[in-house]
Amino acid sequence: MSRYQRREKAINENEMYDKLLKDRGVKRIEQHRTPDLLPAEDEALSLIETQAHFWSMGDSYWKLSTLYYGDPVHWWVIASFNKRPTEAHNMIGDRLDIPVNLAEALQVVG
Repeated sequence: MSRYQRREKAINENEMYDKLLKDRGVKRIEQHRTPDLLPAEDEALSLIETQAHFWSMGDSYWKLSTLYYGDPVHWWVIASFNKRPTEAHNMIGDRLDIPVNLAEALQVVG
C-alpha cells in the first residue's frame, strides 16, 4: 500500500505559480500534505531502546524505515520519535534515534 493513500491532498492553483503552471501545461497541481504528528512524551520515549543513526546525504525517512524495519511504511515512526516531521528538519550529521523495537515505538508514537 502506498504511503500516500491516506494522506490529505491540497490543490495549488495560486496565481503566484502561473508561470510554473503554464510551463508544465497544467492549471493546477495536486500535492500531498505533510501529516500532523503529535509528539510523544519525553518520558515515554526515554524508555524505548534506540540505536543511533547520523543523517547523511541521500537519507530519507522512508529509506531509513526500509533499512531498519524492512518496510518504508513506518517512516513516520522515525520522524515522530525524533520530533522532526519532515526530512527538511534534519541536517547532515544530525543524530536520529531509531527505535530498535518497532512494536514498542508504535505504542508510544502511534
